[in-house]
Amino acid sequence: MSCPRPDLPVGTPTVAVVGAGQLARMMQAPALALGIQLRVLATSEQECALQVIPDSVVVPAIDAAALQQVAGAADVLTFEHEHVDAQWLAQVSASGVPVRPGAAALHLARDKAALRQRLSELGVPQPRWQVVADASQATSFGDAAGWPMVLKPSRGGYDGRGVFVVEDAAAAAAVMAGPLPSGAVWLAEEFVPFRREVAAQVARSPHGQAVAYPLVRTVQRDGMCAEVVAPCPDSDEDLAGEATHLALSLARDIDAVGMLAVEMYVVIDDSGREQVLVNEIALRPHNSGHWSIDGAVTSQFENHLRAVLDLPLGDPTPLARYAVMVNVIGADADNLHHALLHCQAREPQARIHIYGKAIRPGRKVGHVTLLGDTVEPLLERARHIAAYMRGDIHE
Repeated sequence: MSCPRPDLPVGTPTVAVVGAGQLARMMQAPALALGIQLRVLATSEQECALQVIPDSVVVPAIDAAALQQVAGAADVLTFEHEHVDAQWLAQVSASGVPVRPGAAALHLARDKAALRQRLSELGVPQPRWQVVADASQATSFGDAAGWPMVLKPSRGGYDGRGVFVVEDAAAAAAVMAGPLPSGAVWLAEEFVPFRREVAAQVARSPHGQAVAYPLVRTVQRDGMCAEVVAPCPDSDEDLAGEATHLALSLARDIDAVGMLAVEMYVVIDDSGREQVLVNEIALRPHNSGHWSIDGAVTSQFENHLRAVLDLPLGDPTPLARYAVMVNVIGADADNLHHALLHCQAREPQARIHIYGKAIRPGRKVGHVTLLGDTVEPLLERARHIAAYMRGDIHE
């Protein structure tokens, strides 16, 4: 199904977005401000971006024909997720529509084994890793790298799904007895005893202009991002500079265009110094950057659109000493708007975002952001709002 394309003023750029979830939805506000037309590719009429972006293509599944259809009326094709076949993207590029980020860069975010190999070639610090064909190879890796270790399919999975921490050979064999997604291999990684998790985000345009957001601290629960503090309150300038330089260099080396998020572990090296190890990357707006909507001069969503259209990039400078973001995760409460009365009255400075998604336990359905000078009080207030909206508390 394709919704009719409205008549647009002369010169209006159109950005086609593969995916129609909350990331595409959050691109709409800066697109409206900049006079950019968004067109989304959805696989269900219930996807939340369709509530705010009328120009859409809805198909049962993403394939080459669907990509050609959504890109046909666009100046550029970009993404809110990485699950797209590179061959299909090559066909879009051949038709004359720029694909940003390109297929080669996007493949690194789609395939964790390919990412590990490329990071090794670039000399980027990362956990020990190995592609393993069977339980015997996994056991050998665990014996060498230490138990527990991590097993994951190289493709598929998000928000911690598809990541298995295994304690011994028997557990590894049980995990690997399960099916692999199409085109995936098993990836074994050392289990990293990290001090904290951080993320560095940069925006990069086709002609190489790049800007960096401050390093942020992330907290994961059940494999899903739960909280973000920007800038990271626990890292000194040297570590923050190292992480930012790594992200900027990686964006250049893999020819990333748009937003790049680099998720990292902070560990202690043999000399007792803190260093970062790269965990994963995302070539799109990312949960670790949602704070920037309300907490930076230019949000990650606006800079992603600017970058893929090769417009001058916006200023990523924070608007306050600290911004905290806490995700609202679906639970038993089925009416988030009813909870707004309490939350807005209690915290008029809070910026509450509701994604318009059907509420299910464990699903991201919104987030709340607060700005201020002291981290812990901000987190306490933001956590209260998120808990109230989940239905965990009632006062």
